[in-house]
Amino acid sequence: MNTVKMTMAQALVRFLNNQYIEFDGKESKFVEGVFTIFGHGNVLGLGQALEQEPGDLIVHQGRNEQGMTHAAIGYAKQMKRRKIYACTSSVGPGAANMVTAAATASANRIPLLLLPGDTFATRQPDPVLQQVEQFNDFTLTTNDAFRPVCKYWDRVSRPEQLMSAMINAMRVLTDPENTGAVAVCLPQDVQAEAYDYPEYFFQKRIHRFERTIPTEGMIFDAIKLMTGKKKPLLICGGGVKYSEAQDAFQKFAEEFNIPFGETQAGKSSIIYFHPMNLGGIGTTGCLAANLIAKETDLVIGVGTRYSDFTTASKSLFQNADVDFININIGGFDSIKLDGVSVKADAKVAIKAISSALKKVGYKSAYTNEIAEVKQKWDTELNRLFNIKYTKDNFVAENAGHLDHVLKEFAEQTGTELTQTRALGIFDELLDENSVIVGASGSLPGDLQRVWRAKGHNTYNMEYGYSCMGYEVNGALGVKLAEGSNKEVYAFVGDGAYMMLHSELPTSIQEGLKINVMLFDNMAFGCINNLQMGTGMGSFGTEFRSRRKVTNKLDGNLVPIDFAMNAAAYGCKTYTVRTEKELKAAILDAQKQTVSTLIDIKILPKTMTHGYESWWRAGVAEVSDKASISEADREMKEWISKSRQY
Repeated sequence: MNTVKMTMAQALVRFLNNQYIEFDGKESKFVEGVFTIFGHGNVLGLGQALEQEPGDLIVHQGRNEQGMTHAAIGYAKQMKRRKIYACTSSVGPGAANMVTAAATASANRIPLLLLPGDTFATRQPDPVLQQVEQFNDFTLTTNDAFRPVCKYWDRVSRPEQLMSAMINAMRVLTDPENTGAVAVCLPQDVQAEAYDYPEYFFQKRIHRFERTIPTEGMIFDAIKLMTGKKKPLLICGGGVKYSEAQDAFQKFAEEFNIPFGETQAGKSSIIYFHPMNLGGIGTTGCLAANLIAKETDLVIGVGTRYSDFTTASKSLFQNADVDFININIGGFDSIKLDGVSVKADAKVAIKAISSALKKVGYKSAYTNEIAEVKQKWDTELNRLFNIKYTKDNFVAENAGHLDHVLKEFAEQTGTELTQTRALGIFDELLDENSVIVGASGSLPGDLQRVWRAKGHNTYNMEYGYSCMGYEVNGALGVKLAEGSNKEVYAFVGDGAYMMLHSELPTSIQEGLKINVMLFDNMAFGCINNLQMGTGMGSFGTEFRSRRKVTNKLDGNLVPIDFAMNAAAYGCKTYTVRTEKELKAAILDAQKQTVSTLIDIKILPKTMTHGYESWWRAGVAEVSDKASISEADREMKEWISKSRQY
């Protein structure tokens, strides 16, 4: 047996360089590179290996461990899970920073390889710098925090353990059913230890994304159920995008006259203007999709995990005879809502069901309903895109009794921009191939409703975990995936921007232009809406100074110059308060070669509201406010109309 003597870290780098993906006969490298923040736990091990012989791996310097890992997630998501970046940090706080991102990847079913440094396997110098000592269990380290949020976890305590650890890591990373975050923890002494590795460990490995074929029984059950239904509704989930099933899905909808709604992950699989596309569905869905959903007698979910936002906390589908067919590569998702399980690849399953339906001559019973609800939504969308602020008599639809806050904000900032009007301007001016990135706050709901995706795979929304801080950093990953082919726009609220935007200066360093569209309403506006909508009032969600007389955060709004912040990094920046300024800023930003930030002062409470939908929240059953008690009563009424599992 031929062997090669090298350190564990050097063997890891060589192994990563030899991993390939094959999908529909096309072969490509799986690991594009490594995001790094070096510390004592990895710089002399994995850092040395990457410096000595990186192979084809591109090494990027991150600014925050969570931020750079969000960038890796954005990249893998945009690449439809067929290419990844690994992320490495030192032991301790660096590793702990990546735990949030690991959860983000697993919740969204996105492959993510984490290589955190770990404490000394020998324990000789313990406790080392940044080591958390657990008095009852010396095997526990910071890295054990990855276990609940990863799909695979391992610790390489001897150099030869790397081989089985990495083969299993690749097994999970390349499994479309079970993929997510993978953490392989690397004790810093073991990283530098040498071992005679067999050369066959470094052979070229091709991981095939096989299309799982549905069984005859699955197709029989689906057809048996479907042929008795008159008003079916398709749901286009993220699995449509990852399977590249968009053409088959679209053809299926056309042939059998079946409309479809989009989830956040499925949006932009098919362009907005397709006659069967009803737009976003569920709690953050639009009028067209939700009106049809209320009456449908069969939901055909394709590649969706049926989140509470997609099903409006299981209240959306009100037809007493509604049934479900679930086409999903994952068995966990295919049995949800007591549906008929078609555990298979989306593309081949759709084609198989289509072939069987043609034989029985199936067609839905829709006549004018699809066009009618689309027209209703187009009318409403036009209204939303043209809501303009008037100083004297303007009342925001979501203001509740906070119109005085809106007036206060307008007087302090001098702005006249409403959120939906601003989104309408972006819809008008952005190129059809521009990629939209988002994750948290009110913007994901507004974008799912009103954003008219005009190009394929141009909507990168992290809404499985809705992680504040993904927006800017994920946009860097998307730009890595798209290169100069497409402009990338991160839509982010002021709260999420302040939470984390660490890789904005990384974009400057790398010469990778991203555009940050920062909506500043001086609040955690989405959660403030939730408070207001459930009768609680505003508490701890607006950005206000503390008043001495009350000792509460109920003083003046606290302004921030976000343009000045981004300019300090080297971005081209703009501050806008009017339609004219916003249009000019967008057009000028498109001409720039460096990253840009538009600081948009947006009037509070001017986002969209729910359309024929509900969302369950934990409303207090006991309260001294009648408004909260009323909200609790309404919630229980909705629960009584919802499916229980």
